[in-house]
Amino acid sequence: MARSTMQQRMLGALRPADLEAEPERWQQQKSTRTRLRIVEAAIACLLGGGYAGLTTHRIAAHLGISRGAMQHHFPTRDDLVAAVVEHVFYARMRLFLDDYLSGIAQAGEDNLVEIATAAHWRSMQSEEYAAYVELAVAARSDAALRAVFEPAARRYDEVWVSEMIESFPQWRARWEAMKLASDFVTCAHLGMLLQRPTFGDARIEQLNGLVSDVVRGLYHA
Repeated sequence: MARSTMQQRMLGALRPADLEAEPERWQQQKSTRTRLRIVEAAIACLLGGGYAGLTTHRIAAHLGISRGAMQHHFPTRDDLVAAVVEHVFYARMRLFLDDYLSGIAQAGEDNLVEIATAAHWRSMQSEEYAAYVELAVAARSDAALRAVFEPAARRYDEVWVSEMIESFPQWRARWEAMKLASDFVTCAHLGMLLQRPTFGDARIEQLNGLVSDVVRGLYHA
């Protein structure tokens, strides 16, 4: 029950407006579904052509809808980008939690460090995380994107940090160590993801073992 509550709280705090309870009226349902299709198409365009390829014209062509229909749902590119950012962060959290809680259900709570680090690494292999990386890199040099992306990134981090102490009580006496472990895993895994084409799977597997060892050491320190 506690873990289910954790999942509901985390996802509830990050859930985009388009993923709220489905409206009762048919016209509103249709509008919500169309917005979701546009956001999903935008993510596909982002992965296929980078941030420069994320244009309303390209998305409209991808979906076979008019520019007017696009503008009805997202009047500007900035509006669309904001929706994409929200969905990417929500999807990242959902993928991790689904995998982590499934791992606990199957293996029990004796190896939480290994389960959590493995789930985090797997969540970074997703299209949603690839979209996150594209946005994060582009935000460094694009002021308009940065104005949308950075507040969303901070919100994601705040939700995660505020929930950690409730969701992982075994770390309660080591709160600062837990935050350090979380930051370390995030940075290590991002570096590993970018270096994997060069390092290859064998070296990445060794590094994953090292990541688990460091987190375990912080836990037992």
